[in-house]
Amino acid sequence: MTNLIARREILRHLVVFPVGAAVAAGLAACSKKPQCDSVGSLSHDDLTLRKDTAAYAEKSPDAAKTCAKCVQFVPASANACGTCKVIKGPINPEGTCKLFAANSG
Repeated sequence: MTNLIARREILRHLVVFPVGAAVAAGLAACSKKPQCDSVGSLSHDDLTLRKDTAAYAEKSPDAAKTCAKCVQFVPASANACGTCKVIKGPINPEGTCKLFAANSG
């Protein structure tokens, strides 16, 4: 009888642990902000504009000057990178750059 209980306990852990791990991973993925720094496909000139001229940053130190509040920002779906009318590549809604122009609407 002890072996039967031990087997049941082991089987229960084998089922419960993966389900719990999957739920935890799913919740962690939902809470993550987008990472919009994948720029491997951009040309040298586009990277220079992005990094040096515009000084794009993934996270704005000023909540009033985020890409999401810029007239040049083109949003994507929730928790996804958008784009910009001026610089190429993925743009974080919480990012910023020197070309920021407040959206009046």
